[in-house]
Amino acid sequence: MSLRVLVFSVLLLLVPFAGATAGEPEEDDLPRQWQELDVQFPPPPAAEALIPLYVSAATANRFYIDGSSLSVGADLVVRYVLVVETPGGVRNVTYEGMRCESRSRRIYASGRADGSWSKARNDEWVRISDAYANRQHAALFLEYFCPFGNSVRTAAEARNALVRGGHPDVRR
Repeated sequence: MSLRVLVFSVLLLLVPFAGATAGEPEEDDLPRQWQELDVQFPPPPAAEALIPLYVSAATANRFYIDGSSLSVGADLVVRYVLVVETPGGVRNVTYEGMRCESRSRRIYASGRADGSWSKARNDEWVRISDAYANRQHAALFLEYFCPFGNSVRTAAEARNALVRGGHPDVRR
């Protein structure tokens, strides 16, 4: 075997490693940037699907989650319809999403009286804070949808937590 053939054979063996540098992560090993899925608005909430949500003794408002609207996407966003009723009879309906990983929430749309949706003008993700009276998002995050900051895995798990009055992993 000539030296030329030997060198060529060695070079052919090294070609698959030419682009890789020792200690450098491969493209598949790099963390992927979070990407939100496209959102489809659910039907308007039906009275029989509303699950009461205890928020705080500091508010006279009543809170409900439309159990039929609950979903957990592949993007790990828990999506739901929130209904808030005031003692004076005013009803506010919103379609929202919650990201447990970042402790944030977002309003996608507000419900109209005719059952249609009005897309939110400000649909930015905002941090969830635990306000004393208006703590519905903190309650959903801490006690129902995000036990220990981890998203529930399925809509059934979220629905069960609401029906039980809290996620079974959360100690009261």
